[in-house]
Amino acid sequence: MIQVIHGKKGTGKTKRILDQANDAIKAHKGDVIFIDDDNRYMFDLRHEVRFVNAGEYGCDSPEMFFGFLCGMLAQNFDISVVFIDAFLKLVKTDVANTEEFFSRLEKLGDKHNVQFILSVSVDDAVAPEFIKKYFI
Repeated sequence: MIQVIHGKKGTGKTKRILDQANDAIKAHKGDVIFIDDDNRYMFDLRHEVRFVNAGEYGCDSPEMFFGFLCGMLAQNFDISVVFIDAFLKLVKTDVANTEEFFSRLEKLGDKHNVQFILSVSVDDAVAPEFIKKYFI
């Protein structure tokens, strides 16, 4: 399952995703992962949440980031939910170029029973139709 926290820059997406990650510790039996592009919010998360700075791994396209996620899931079968903050900043592309990524991510989540929650800086008025079905 995929869920997308959306809105323009400065609308509180990061605060919301941090709160959800901290609350997920109580609701999920598996490992909770939080991925960001730098270490800025590392200390805002509970110590049980595994923080990953994807900026250290050179994932600068949707394809590379998808491979990065597959590697994480291959290494740890206990992951139940993955939070991804500043998704478009991580993959360095426009939301219109991510349709295939979301399609593949949905299949990956279904196959491995992992929930993905992403924050995406996109205004409702210009959001492509393919991503709207994931909006929460």
